Amino acid sequence: MPSYTLERLLTTGSNKIVAGVDEVGRGAWAGPVSVCAVVTDFSEPPEGLTDSKMLAPGRREAMVSVLESWVVGFGHGEASVEEIDTLGMTEALRRAARRALEALPVKPDVVILDGKHDYLGAPWPVRCEIKGDLNCVSVAAASVLAKVRRDLFMATLEGADVYGFAENAGYPSPAHQAALAEHGPGEHHRLSWSYLDDLPKWRHLKRHRDPAVGEGQLSLGF
Repeated sequence: MPSYTLERLLTTGSNKIVAGVDEVGRGAWAGPVSVCAVVTDFSEPPEGLTDSKMLAPGRREAMVSVLESWVVGFGHGEASVEEIDTLGMTEALRRAARRALEALPVKPDVVILDGKHDYLGAPWPVRCEIKGDLNCVSVAAASVLAKVRRDLFMATLEGADVYGFAENAGYPSPAHQAALAEHGPGEHHRLSWSYLDDLPKWRHLKRHRDPAVGEGQLSLGF
């Protein structure tokens, strides 16, 4: 179960407020990439809280209202398919994370990012934590809130019935891949991604990013 071990370690000196941040949708073929930021008061977390991937969909959804009333604050941020295709995933993640952090009711002194790569960058002090969504309470809460919000959003998109977004949330399930091969990508698909290389009928739709903007760019403003 997640604990406050890392959060407490980071609340030293002038660091008083720690935000846990997690993303969902990075590996999807369709839809936005979504980020949630969570700040807690170090109180006992809701029973059963853990990495969202460890929870059944119904359990995740039931936990949302509990989490939203329990945390000190939470914020959501997204980067659109257009931003992903134009700027690359690193910059899209950075924008989504900054939007989530700026939506918090309090400004954190330090941010815990799930994973090993700092896609956020200055001016936010960042601690990357592999399996943060499994080990840190605030990141686990962010993972649940982010996933449920994005999953519900994907189910509402035009074409959800064709591509099975309600079941796969834009990830490459067999049904999604079969629908792409038959119908081609829809308006919510990422057209710069390599899956199009394997679809000869639709390969001409692939978008290519400007090398000057390419993956890893962290200097673009809003």
